Amino acid sequence: MTTISATRTSARHLTGFWFVAAAFLTLMAFGTVPTPLWPIYQVRDHFGAITVTVAFAVMVIGAAGGLGFLGHLSDRFGRRRIILPALLTGIASAAVLAIWPQLPGLLVGRILTGLAIGLMASTATAYLTDLYREARPEAAPTFPALVATVSNLGGLALGPLVAGVLAQWAPAPVRTSYLIFGGLMVVLLLMVLSSPETVDTELADQDRPVRFAVRSGQQFAAAAALGFFAFAVMGLFSSLGAIIVRGELGITSYFVGGLAPFVTFAASAVAQLAVGRMAYRRVLVLGTVLFPLGLALTAVSLYHPVLWLFLVAAAFAGSGAGLLFKSAVAETVIAADPASRAGVLAMFFVISYVGMGLPSIAFSLIIRHLALPPTMIAFAIALSVGALAAVTQSVRRR
Repeated sequence: MTTISATRTSARHLTGFWFVAAAFLTLMAFGTVPTPLWPIYQVRDHFGAITVTVAFAVMVIGAAGGLGFLGHLSDRFGRRRIILPALLTGIASAAVLAIWPQLPGLLVGRILTGLAIGLMASTATAYLTDLYREARPEAAPTFPALVATVSNLGGLALGPLVAGVLAQWAPAPVRTSYLIFGGLMVVLLLMVLSSPETVDTELADQDRPVRFAVRSGQQFAAAAALGFFAFAVMGLFSSLGAIIVRGELGITSYFVGGLAPFVTFAASAVAQLAVGRMAYRRVLVLGTVLFPLGLALTAVSLYHPVLWLFLVAAAFAGSGAGLLFKSAVAETVIAADPASRAGVLAMFFVISYVGMGLPSIAFSLIIRHLALPPTMIAFAIALSVGALAAVTQSVRRR
């Protein structure tokens, strides 16, 4: 009977693991749904590049707020009790964006989206680690970290692809995507409800974990810097990718507009899967090569504006950013004190999401006064140098 009970418990944790991964992927996809829709907003409401970037960046503000102030709470109150409000907030955001399509509604909806992502990102990563450890205690801990990273970036990739298809061929392009993802989150909310809790809340309440605690001898700063620079590339393609396709390449298809961010995030996820068992140092080296190469090709594609070159550049940049991000997440999980894992991951994602927002806002401000291609060159150099410095520090300390 004990063996049967243990098998059922293991199966329940493993099922919960995949439910949480699906919820994580769906909510992250919802975060990038507006990417191919920005040109629609631009034409209908006369948005400029700065307005689009700010509308994108307010999600980052919500995410940073959710992560910074609430992301650590699952260490004390339990993982599931934070995942469920994250999905509820995402559902509320989808309703606001579908019902209130004007700029104020867009900003409110995007802040709610960011808050939902902030609650989900660090909690889901910690929850997946806990669930897999309970289901497969003898397995290596790298698998849940890989699933978390692929759910994160794979979701970010699917959002613009699905929304681009719906915008191109479905009726009511702005509302349809939000309603579909809202419905998916309702279903996933019910699925996550059946997942087991992995935090002993009574013990955590008696011995409250430190909000941010790193193991002795471990590093955090270099990993956080890598997350910042990797997400800066993601932010550029998410906020301005569709506008670049429309304005610089002259392609008006909403589906094609969603391809650049899709390729960026999809290449990031695929690259991480491809190097699943590669040594940490080799992953860093490969990411350090692909990252500046992709940014350089992006600059070249603006001087020679053809779609295939822009997409190839997005693939290289996304692959490099994904490998650097994978290394950064793994380093953060290792560095975190187990009792403060969600809190440490929350701080890591706060810094990463700041990287997704601030450089893109700066980029959109600069191109008001300077031409896009030379601005892209300066952007590529700054990000490449910063990423190289973070990688050097990480390898040296490790």
